[in-house]
Amino acid sequence: MPVLRADASLLLVVDLQERLMPAIADGGAVLDNASRLVRGATRLGVAVHVTEQNPAGLGPTVSAIADLLPDPPVAKTAFGAPVPAHPGTVVVAGCEAHVCVQQTVLGLRAAGRDVAVAADAVGSRTEANRDRAVERMRDHGVDVVTTEMVLFEWLGDSEHEAFREVQKLIK
Repeated sequence: MPVLRADASLLLVVDLQERLMPAIADGGAVLDNASRLVRGATRLGVAVHVTEQNPAGLGPTVSAIADLLPDPPVAKTAFGAPVPAHPGTVVVAGCEAHVCVQQTVLGLRAAGRDVAVAADAVGSRTEANRDRAVERMRDHGVDVVTTEMVLFEWLGDSEHEAFREVQKLIK
């Protein structure tokens, strides 16, 4: 898969919800990295799409993400998330890696879409489930990346007008 480009990416944030996040292994780091991705995407003009799995049961999207969104999250009950048509690569963050993230990603791959999963911005209740999901997604042709990789690839050049602002998200 080629280098990610801001003008050819969609950021998909899956089910980072109030009642789910306290149960996620290293959930604070997952939220921090997802927040970095949303902030970077917003600054760089990358479309952001956010979903909520059964919000009546799992609550709304955590405020650390919801407060950054230009559009409200899309509620769903299916484990696979609806993803708008968009040219280029779908960059994915969210929970749970082995359920909703994986089923969404496998569906996107089956539809011929390019997908990159930010491994440090996805989580599950156990590390074993997260790790197996990331391995399985990689086995299905998904590019496994990190938050920093995504942000710097979206920038493309240290001369980019947003370089210092996006760099601050990482430090």
